[in-house]
Amino acid sequence: MPETVLTREIIPKPLLDFVSEFRRHGKEAWLVGGTVRDFLLTGRIENKDFDIATNARPKEVQRIFRKTIPTGIAHGTVTVLYGGQTFEVTTYRSDGTYSDGRHPDTVCFSDTIEEDLMRRDFTVNAIACDLVDLRFVDPYGGMADLDRRLIRAVGDPLARFREDGLRTLRACRFAGRLEFEIDDATEAAIPLTLDVFRQVAAERVRDELFKIMESERPSIALEAMRDTGLLEIILPELLEGHGVAQNEFHLHDIYYHNLYACDAAPRDKPLVRFAALLHDIGKRRALDNAQRRTGSEDAIFHNHENIGARMANAILRRLKFSNSDREHVVHLIRHHMFHYTDEWTDGAVRRLIRNAGIENLPDLFDLRKADRIGNGKKRGPSRTLEKLQQRIQRVLAEANAISVKDLAIDGNDLMESFNIRPGRIIGDCLAHLLERILDEPEKNTREALLAEAREFLGAQGVLSGITPAGLPQNTNQKEASPSGILGFFRRLFGRAG
Repeated sequence: MPETVLTREIIPKPLLDFVSEFRRHGKEAWLVGGTVRDFLLTGRIENKDFDIATNARPKEVQRIFRKTIPTGIAHGTVTVLYGGQTFEVTTYRSDGTYSDGRHPDTVCFSDTIEEDLMRRDFTVNAIACDLVDLRFVDPYGGMADLDRRLIRAVGDPLARFREDGLRTLRACRFAGRLEFEIDDATEAAIPLTLDVFRQVAAERVRDELFKIMESERPSIALEAMRDTGLLEIILPELLEGHGVAQNEFHLHDIYYHNLYACDAAPRDKPLVRFAALLHDIGKRRALDNAQRRTGSEDAIFHNHENIGARMANAILRRLKFSNSDREHVVHLIRHHMFHYTDEWTDGAVRRLIRNAGIENLPDLFDLRKADRIGNGKKRGPSRTLEKLQQRIQRVLAEANAISVKDLAIDGNDLMESFNIRPGRIIGDCLAHLLERILDEPEKNTREALLAEAREFLGAQGVLSGITPAGLPQNTNQKEASPSGILGFFRRLFGRAG
């Protein structure tokens, strides 16, 4: 831990003014939680989510400040809006028993900061700072544990983990984020309290996983979860790849390849990190399928991307991910297996864009880069991916059709031209036309498309008994245009090329 000196100059003015208001009313106010811990580690106060502990009762806090929200008033917590900032203020308290493994059955307000710190999870989070008198209270040795780079429970770890089952996962998360070790007694208590962890709501677990993805190396927390039995409860599918060797292009087994790919994905893109973590979870099942089919022991992972996408979909549903987040992660996993070569036709490039979705390409390329680094044998940029990015930009610059909406005709044109009613056949016909245009973009004209549509619909028996009077001449022709997709791609993927 670096030498840190607390001075008034480094305290944000709204924060100092806020705690000073308590003093003006004869009350104490201590800065607590992660902001104090991070200040002691970095020498900076940057956290905007300030947690304040006070001996003022909730009603007194509401009288002192005009703008308050009773967010958890039964447990002594009031949110205060002050000076353009949000402060979570909690009255000193001690907690009773936790019969549900999450909330205390009873809460008793107390009178000293030391009593309040007694109920907190880990020593590094049980340090309080008086910003007016510039002093710290550290009854459980949190500062020493910061020096030792140690995550240690306050008091009896079994008691702490039985109070709130999520604390076991938080221990792993803090170990990962801070790159600390977990104290032996604290780590030993985690497997003994997994029954309490199983009571934790999936939404709370999901939120912790998102915080783990904010770490420099999520693999540290994930390994701590594996060592303590948490990973087997949360992501048992990930463990299927543990110890399963891959081919000569991979240094690591499937499990560690997934972890290190997750580390290599952009820190500011948690969904790409989730996709990287899960991108190859289908390999073990694909291998089992291949071995049953062929009897060979060679590592064959055919179709693992689709198997993995289905597995990831089930996992993210179980963890209560939002539909949009779940669908995005699953989509990236399903489409991560492409192998570009110079022999690709422009039609093949357009199919990649169409299948992956132009808006998903930046994330898909980030996933492929992470996948490449995660194999343990490659470093630096991929020339192949760079060439594909440049090729995509060139193809888009030619204003070719990439999706059905870029065709020179639409469903209304088909119904009017061939006197057919709305139905699935309209979509099938447009999809057929797009497939032709991906290879022959010069045919994206009204006349050529209607001629091709006549052949397709005739082959489907849709035009039986109908004799259209030639192809109609429509002066309101729809022009083929990618609707500004080149500019959109460049905004999203500007670093390419």
